[in-house]
Amino acid sequence: MTTASTSSVGHAPEPRAPLPGEPAGVMSGPYRALTLGIVSVVLLLAFEATAVNTAMPVAARQLDGLGLYAFAFSGYFTTTLFALVVSGQWCDRRGPVAPLFTGIAVFGAGLVMAGTATGMWPFVAGRAVQGLGGGLVIVALYVVVGRAYPEELRPAVFAAFSAAWVLPSIVGPLVSGAVTQHLGWRWVFLAVPVLILLPLAVMGPALRRAERNLPSTVAAAYDRRRTVLAAMAALGAGLLQYAGQRLDLIGLLPAAAGAALLLPAVVRLLPRGALLAARGLPTVILLRGVAAGAFFAAEAFIPLMMVTQRGLSPTLAGLTLTSGGLSWALGSFLQGRPGADRHREALIRWGFMLTAVAIAGAALVLVPAVPVWVAAVAWAVGGVGMGLAVASISVLMMKLSAPAETGANSAALQLSDALGNVLLIGLSGVLFAALGGGTLAAAGSGPVPAGPFAVIFLVMSGVALLGALISGRTGGPAVTGGPPVTGGPARNGGSGARGDQH
Repeated sequence: MTTASTSSVGHAPEPRAPLPGEPAGVMSGPYRALTLGIVSVVLLLAFEATAVNTAMPVAARQLDGLGLYAFAFSGYFTTTLFALVVSGQWCDRRGPVAPLFTGIAVFGAGLVMAGTATGMWPFVAGRAVQGLGGGLVIVALYVVVGRAYPEELRPAVFAAFSAAWVLPSIVGPLVSGAVTQHLGWRWVFLAVPVLILLPLAVMGPALRRAERNLPSTVAAAYDRRRTVLAAMAALGAGLLQYAGQRLDLIGLLPAAAGAALLLPAVVRLLPRGALLAARGLPTVILLRGVAAGAFFAAEAFIPLMMVTQRGLSPTLAGLTLTSGGLSWALGSFLQGRPGADRHREALIRWGFMLTAVAIAGAALVLVPAVPVWVAAVAWAVGGVGMGLAVASISVLMMKLSAPAETGANSAALQLSDALGNVLLIGLSGVLFAALGGGTLAAAGSGPVPAGPFAVIFLVMSGVALLGALISGRTGGPAVTGGPPVTGGPARNGGSGARGDQH
């Protein structure tokens, strides 16, 4: 996985090596408290991400906001996009402590805003504040790993990040569903800020000690242009989504303004040629956004489909996604087997094809005669596909990057992930609103129709197939002298944007 900081990874000072006789391991004395703290933060982010999918259908219905359902997801990713860039530069200039603790505080404030919202727009605003906090946190966590741990221990920390996503994938829907049914959906959001206090107390002193042990460095220059571009992209994406909800002539004005802001910003934030799928690294970066956007846009609507079309409880609807979280680990494991590197392009292609099949398979549940467990089986297939594709994309990115460009290209990869989520979840929201997904139920004229779900899944399956078609353009000359690929961290928590889960 990646860090969104372009210089923290490539130019961070090398942390001290363990002293003679000092036990080596992330759970040894010097690192135990820090490891427990940062893994606890990832665990909370992961639990919140899985819990939201379960609680969201109930929250949107009770707030009369089904028409804005996708906004609750894309609003998070939109602000995360901006926060990734801000956090990267903040970490480079001042170290990761301030952005990490600020991000945790902002994330908690967003949870409280969402949990106390009396309407759908305030709820979306709370989710947007969560995205700001999540973006600050995830970058700072990766910088902490790069600065506080010696190189030989970092793969073990990243493995712990992956493990931190497995448990929430299993118990998150169960806990969230039970809380939603018996206490109300609001407590899914309001209970998490209290749990944040534990990792803060455990991690704070250890993190500050680690900062003091690092050699002093010259602060990186602040790149105001990159921050402005990130702000343009986030604002442009938000305006496009707002215009898509209006679907009238007045909406043309914010749509034009959004496109004018978003397109030039994206062109400058991503590597040259990425939007045109230029051969080699630009296509690799592009495919990260295609994979994340298609998969998570479909995943956002599966619980709502299971609740409204098949009458499942929030708990059972959320459990449909559990299989994908677990099989993602299998796909990632398979692509890391000896000899897999010779077939990297094929692994990416097959990953996209499996994802396309999974999205289409989930749509079969819209047919009443199809058993509901088909969706869980389909999502298990999709998880394998994402594990194959996303991890292989990360490996190939490092292979095609010169040592001095690894940090910048890693940042571009994560930005592509966030942009893919923003644009494709936003597109799903536009389709859902345009086809009457929210208006009929809100007006009391009937249940949510099946048509909007079918169109969303069809479109996202097509996007995944497009990824399979252009995967042949990932080939490029390997860059020698680069860092060895030792594995990557978990599904990008930042975000809730969970790019490299395993």
